[in-house]
Amino acid sequence: QGQLTESGGGLVQFGGSLKLSCVASGNIRRFTDMAWYRQAPGKERVLVAGITRRGTTNYVDSVKGRFIISRDDATNTLYLQMNSLKPEETAVYYCNGKRPAIEADYWGQGTQVTVSS
Repeated sequence: QGQLTESGGGLVQFGGSLKLSCVASGNIRRFTDMAWYRQAPGKERVLVAGITRRGTTNYVDSVKGRFIISRDDATNTLYLQMNSLKPEETAVYYCNGKRPAIEADYWGQGTQVTVSS
């Protein structure tokens, strides 16, 4: 749909860091909630971190203290700073934006993150 475009993935060593970006086409504030999900090979897509329009954040327990989700409304960009990465976090990371008023759920195309041991 071209609404959300991720970037920033790549290959990193165990314990390394990456910062993912997700640019929204248009005003990011039209999304009530935004989030990052990840999908490992052969597994379901799961929530990693979320942020509301007001800036309230939530994280899956396994990434608390290591990942930081943020949004810059001025540049229509969602970020995910990932620190102390582990090999088991190798996955395709997806940006998600929700517009419940129109029952719409938007996804980016995904960006591959590979953590080597």
